[in-house]
Amino acid sequence: MKNIANILNDIYEKLYTYFGPQNWWPADTPFEVCVGAILTQNASWKNVKKAIENLKKKNLLDPLKLYDIPLNTLAQIIKPSGFYNIKAKRLKDFVKFLVEKYKGNLEELFSKGLYEAREELLSLKGLGKETVDSILLYAGNFPIFVVDVYTYRILNRHYLIPEETTYDEIQALFMENLPHDPKLFNEFHALLVACGKNFCKKRNPSCTPCPLNHLHT
Repeated sequence: MKNIANILNDIYEKLYTYFGPQNWWPADTPFEVCVGAILTQNASWKNVKKAIENLKKKNLLDPLKLYDIPLNTLAQIIKPSGFYNIKAKRLKDFVKFLVEKYKGNLEELFSKGLYEAREELLSLKGLGKETVDSILLYAGNFPIFVVDVYTYRILNRHYLIPEETTYDEIQALFMENLPHDPKLFNEFHALLVACGKNFCKKRNPSCTPCPLNHLHT
């Protein structure tokens, strides 16, 4: 097998050439990124977008305003994102933490540095590693690689990782073999998502036209 750093660079180049820049994460503010990261759990981005639009129309995309709003009201507003009662609770827990500990100021949280901020966010109920790392990379501009189902599937199907590989192991694979550049991690993750959605589908993958079809590992 070729050097893993070379393979990852090869994957990046092939995907970037095919898809071009993804301009991800689509949001106006870092706080909007956080809200989107929480709402996108088990949901399509199309539906998350509708929920975020609802919040924008009511001028609620603000930690202090979301802190004050009743839980059941919030649940109805974010209904398009699915599992809305659970997500409203998660969003409220996140906002409560942000307001009560950092006066609603994300910058203050991020000033703790990557690992301390990550530890604090992971201690919040319902925020898993993928959600927290999305917040840190896309809202905080920290050099941390986000791993999702598409990352796992693409690497596994190209025999780069065994089936039992964990989130942390996949993350380490990228972070130990690529420069710690948030812009690169941002683009790479978004390109893997594009490849997963368009070609490397769970069922009936389209391998022949896939830009990674001739990847030599």
